[in-house]
Amino acid sequence: MLFATGGYASVPVALAAWVLCVPILVYLPDIEPGLAVRAIACLAKRVAVTVEDSRAFFPAHKVVVTGYPVRAEFHGLERTKARSSLESELDLGGKSSVLLVLGGSRGARSINQALSDVLEQMLELAQVVHVSGELDWPWVAERREALPLALKARYHAFSYLHQMGTVLAAADLVVCRAGASTLGELPFFGLPAVLVPYPHAWRYQRVNAEWLTERGAAVQLEDRRLSEELLPTVHRLLSDEAALADMSKRMRALARPDAAACLASELLALAAA
Repeated sequence: MLFATGGYASVPVALAAWVLCVPILVYLPDIEPGLAVRAIACLAKRVAVTVEDSRAFFPAHKVVVTGYPVRAEFHGLERTKARSSLESELDLGGKSSVLLVLGGSRGARSINQALSDVLEQMLELAQVVHVSGELDWPWVAERREALPLALKARYHAFSYLHQMGTVLAAADLVVCRAGASTLGELPFFGLPAVLVPYPHAWRYQRVNAEWLTERGAAVQLEDRRLSEELLPTVHRLLSDEAALADMSKRMRALARPDAAACLASELLALAAA
């Protein structure tokens, strides 16, 4: 059988599978499908989606809502243990808030730059774990080295981070893009977010961000206004413990921790049929 998640290269493969009578399961990670997923869905036996709202794009008899699958190592991680395991490397002890800032493996230039512009003020508010990506790492590392020692100890910058699950569990707030993983990983950890959709791609990140924002689990900032709005937004959220706790509760309510098992079950059912 064939399991597909979209992308233009998957369409001819799906067509070949359909011609050969190979059953197809297509999975939509985002809220709204692109052209490839829409095309494959016409050929597929089953369409798995992350959220209920995505049912509207497909024939009802094909759709199953599975949620977004997260990595197996995420299971069992919780805040206290996560902070304890990072203590020796990041010194995340005490009552200081932890802000996680990231933009994917290659980074997000506008997010990195906006953080750098207000870094000293941000470090007064919280300890910052910053995953810059490889492209901006040279100047991000230089920025860190130039900080006063007291602030430098609160700024944990990396080009790439393997312990992402542990840091997600330890953080109080995250600033990031709004790719499909935000629909699974942030709810799994109940992590409130400041979402900055990537503006130079199709609208899927904006739709993802709006879905989380409408449910009170996140706030959304425009990329073009990030430099002006990042600091006051983070300050407002970290200064209001009750509001942040409510966002966390609303985010966790969206979690589907059994998503991977649900997808596997659907695949096995198709294979058996």
